[in-house]
Amino acid sequence: MAESSNMFTLASRIKLPNGASMPRLQLGLYMMSRNEAKQAVRWALAAGYRGFDCAQMYHNEREAGQAIRDFLASSDNTEGLTREDIHYTTKLSSNNTSYNTVRRSIKQSVDACGLGYVDLFLLHSPYGGKEARLTSWRALEDAVKDGEVRMAGISNYGVKHIEELLASQPRIRPVVNQIEVHPFNTQTDIRATCEKHNIIIEAYAPLVRGMRMRHPVIQSLSKKYACTPAQLLVRWSLQHGFVSLPKSSKRDRLLENVNVSEVNISADDMAALDNLDEHLVTDWDPTDAP
Repeated sequence: MAESSNMFTLASRIKLPNGASMPRLQLGLYMMSRNEAKQAVRWALAAGYRGFDCAQMYHNEREAGQAIRDFLASSDNTEGLTREDIHYTTKLSSNNTSYNTVRRSIKQSVDACGLGYVDLFLLHSPYGGKEARLTSWRALEDAVKDGEVRMAGISNYGVKHIEELLASQPRIRPVVNQIEVHPFNTQTDIRATCEKHNIIIEAYAPLVRGMRMRHPVIQSLSKKYACTPAQLLVRWSLQHGFVSLPKSSKRDRLLENVNVSEVNISADDMAALDNLDEHLVTDWDPTDAP
């Protein structure tokens, strides 16, 4: 599923199963304060980012959307970008057995960002049980049908949750599953299931939240490829065919982390990175939720 070109840039896009496309590199807004999110989005847009990954749980949907709208209307928008040029993702914080509760929650997110619609809306986790998962998905399908949301996907879904959803014969199939994946947690079973069902992987925490930057293999390969550990990790995720969501609220890092077009990891070194897997969970792991 890897891109044919080795030149991954902020302009690189991936074709989705439904025929649409989205940026291969997007800015994650997790654990950013409202002010940090507003500033980071503005910096990122100026730097060439066109994709932003938000969530109800992050409590910064309003600020992220405001920053996008402000940039598009400003003199900084020298390319004449429009809303259609930006890819905005957000996520439902809690699945619910009440269809109306979920439908209302989705609408609140669309209103909060102020962008007119959400490009990609995900169920943030499989928590809540089967009935809540399937009810929430039906509500999300209707949000797509009604034009509030363009595409629907899932997040933190394990193998059994993916199979459960597809066995329900949904009207709309998920285009992505956003999971924690990096060399220290390679998630091969979930990835294989997604590949079988033509679901794109979005990699969150691709930088391992900074926990393994000093690992000897990461240090050694960073020197070999004359790049930072962060660049090595982002490049690894891109070469595996994932959409990568590196997060930083620092202006220089926003640029540096995604400057990976000159890095091209050999097959042997990709295998060496894959072999670092220790099932490391940097935050939460709902993939085996009942």
